[in-house]
Amino acid sequence: MSDRAASPRRSPGSEALSGVFPVFQTPFREDFSIDREVLEKEIRWMYGHGIDGIVMAMVSETLRLSGEERRLLAEAACEIGLAHGPVIVSVGAESTKVAVDHAVHAQSIGASALMAIPPTTVPCLEDQLADYYRALLDATEVPLVIQDASGYVGRPMSIGLQARLLDEYEGRVLFKPEAVPIGPRLTELREATGGAARVFEGSGGIALVDSYKRGIVGTMPGAEVCWAIVALWDSLEAGDEERINAINGPLAALVSIQTGLDGFIAVEKHLLVRQGVFTAGRARGPVGYRLDRETTAEVDRLFDVLRSAVG
Repeated sequence: MSDRAASPRRSPGSEALSGVFPVFQTPFREDFSIDREVLEKEIRWMYGHGIDGIVMAMVSETLRLSGEERRLLAEAACEIGLAHGPVIVSVGAESTKVAVDHAVHAQSIGASALMAIPPTTVPCLEDQLADYYRALLDATEVPLVIQDASGYVGRPMSIGLQARLLDEYEGRVLFKPEAVPIGPRLTELREATGGAARVFEGSGGIALVDSYKRGIVGTMPGAEVCWAIVALWDSLEAGDEERINAINGPLAALVSIQTGLDGFIAVEKHLLVRQGVFTAGRARGPVGYRLDRETTAEVDRLFDVLRSAVG
């Protein structure tokens, strides 16, 4: 790592961000406007299952929202969620200015932390990407989760860049690494930062058991089976190998069906409808994945197996 900055920026709060932080799905009405009433129902339902906080991020379909809609969704998430726990708001954008605008707004409405993917359409040089994240950190005071979203979009971020940013902004930077292979890269980040990196895994739960053994502080799964993720996390914390194995098998099988961003959205919304949280599984198009009859049947079968395993 590089030498520490002469006066590292410190902010309280990042140490409190740990545990299960599901990324909520965005419910839409028939006209595809955001349904705040159902969103409130979803957030309350998740907290009823013992989650530690919520996240507005890519699976919330932020990239398919207008700038105004992103601000309105962030405001709704904070107004509803902060009464129960921390709220992390994704602010990544295709330009530094827009990302900073989203970040300043999110901080102003009380977001507990920010999260940012790199620009997805521009192959940024490492120095440019570092400046992008520094601009977000310099414009705000709350913690920032650096999301390497290359499992969905973009290119993997270098471990060196991530370590430098943690070094420069001590106490304010967390990570959500999604570049493959997830496990070895997570270990590489841990070792490059001397164990200081606070990491949330973002595989939907499929890599949670392995990632936990590599020192993560939390997980950001989908909303639809947050009750199973909470049970698995608690089992990992307790070292209950029998229960870990019972839950992990059907969970991993269910998540493996969710290929790509649209796959996660389709399956998660289907299961939220099935559980009576959503009234419809509408997603903004165009989409690259739709559930056919056979896939839906397998999702439902694995869901039943998982629910039985959790008890």
